Amino acid sequence: MAEQSPFPVRLAADIARQLGALTNYLPDATPHEAARILVAILSEDGVLDQFTGLLVTGSRFAQHHSERGVLPPEVWLAVGRAANELHDIHVDLDEHTEALAALAGTGAKPPKTASKPVPTAMVVRRHR
Repeated sequence: MAEQSPFPVRLAADIARQLGALTNYLPDATPHEAARILVAILSEDGVLDQFTGLLVTGSRFAQHHSERGVLPPEVWLAVGRAANELHDIHVDLDEHTEALAALAGTGAKPPKTASKPVPTAMVVRRHR
């Protein structure tokens, strides 16, 4: 009989499947529904915040085992870098969560915009 995965491993696999299902659902959601989903992902204590915390903890794990020679130091550096970058992404997106919350109808004040929404050109910023 094959050994079953321990609960945390099954939990991580279940979360990955649920995120995949959510990803597949999002394109067909109404704007109100999609905004509510994105607010749940981007808000404080949301999915992105919790995932960032998980990588911070993973970075500590990798540091501990790198210092003992069990893992290469590059693993610790990569996981730590990923945690830092996710934190920066969360900070960048935080200023837009209010606009999504307004669209979602969660009681947030609507963003300050012109009286009628106007399409705008996309501007891509890259941080180095």
